[in-house]
Amino acid sequence: MILKENYTLSNGVQIPKVGLGTWLIPDNEAAAAVKAAIDLGYRHIDSAQAYGNERGVGEGVRAAGIPREEIFITTKVAAEIKNYKEAAASIDESLRKLGMDYADLIIIHCPQPWAEFRGEKRYFKENKEVWKALEEAYEAGKVKSIGVSNFLVDDLQNILEDCRIKPMVNQILLHIGETPLDLLSFCKEQDILIEAYSPIAHGKALNNADIAAFAKRYGVSIPQFCIQYTLQLGTVSLPKSANPEHIKSNAQLDFTISDEDMAILTGIGQD
Repeated sequence: MILKENYTLSNGVQIPKVGLGTWLIPDNEAAAAVKAAIDLGYRHIDSAQAYGNERGVGEGVRAAGIPREEIFITTKVAAEIKNYKEAAASIDESLRKLGMDYADLIIIHCPQPWAEFRGEKRYFKENKEVWKALEEAYEAGKVKSIGVSNFLVDDLQNILEDCRIKPMVNQILLHIGETPLDLLSFCKEQDILIEAYSPIAHGKALNNADIAAFAKRYGVSIPQFCIQYTLQLGTVSLPKSANPEHIKSNAQLDFTISDEDMAILTGIGQD
């Protein structure tokens, strides 16, 4: 059962292969979604300061009644925070909202503020400041592992050139038609685990005839096929849903995509 399977991060921490994404789940609905997921066997919940639902996520974890150490909780320093002092304060605030003594993973949400995403200014110096705050939180036991999100190769190289602790994770947009092979290869070389957010392409895969044909051939739903694709690339998959039926079916992945089909799928969008 995929929900019982883990990867091992570079520091030895175990991270479940499938997690519940909570983007766009409001704070007042997050507790119910998280509790439903944990009741169904999920042990990995992904949140962020920017989602505005850390309080609800923490409430859902407590309501499920599972020991805290059995649940892997991620949150993210907001993309707009680009200095050490604010980053350090935001980490403490996230823990307060979650109602937890520690998080399992905290990551920099984006190398640039969202309003400047992939813009000319790269914020290399500023990201090093935020990384310092994460390193100190890690050393203080406030977080079990640290990483980044939406970082390109040069964003990662910037951190790696003089960090004390290497990023353990890079959470990126990854789905059929959006498979950045060079970035995946670099992260593998650096022992940085890739996490795939929006594996169903923000829902667009549901209306893709080619993906639908593949899924039909395997006798699975389109979301199941898309999630399995990201898992077979060796990444953590983070499908988002607040619907208990969808949360359940997203983890029913007792099939394997053939090597031939994986080769076809990874090639889509590469031109």
